[in-house]
Amino acid sequence: MAVTVLTNENFDAEVLQADKPVLVDFWAAWCGPCQKQGSIVDSISEENTDIKVCKLDVDEASDIASRYNIMSIPTIYAFKNGEVLNKSVGLATKEQLLALFS
Repeated sequence: MAVTVLTNENFDAEVLQADKPVLVDFWAAWCGPCQKQGSIVDSISEENTDIKVCKLDVDEASDIASRYNIMSIPTIYAFKNGEVLNKSVGLATKEQLLALFS
């Protein structure tokens, strides 16, 4: 399944109103650890059709980043039914990210 690119305009519809759990990768193009995290997030998207995987560039969608108090990147949030289940700050393994939904 393809990764959904989030913006200020589509965040609520794509994440908060989603009909399945959502993993959101808060990242930026200039962030080295974010690039490594991005490949892990991409593999989660390819291997897990029961999770919607999204990426939000904090520079492009700073309103959303502020709403969720993103102070450090990469930060990953796990959402279910429009609510935050868990979050991970810093580089994490695929297993650590999938565990956010348990």
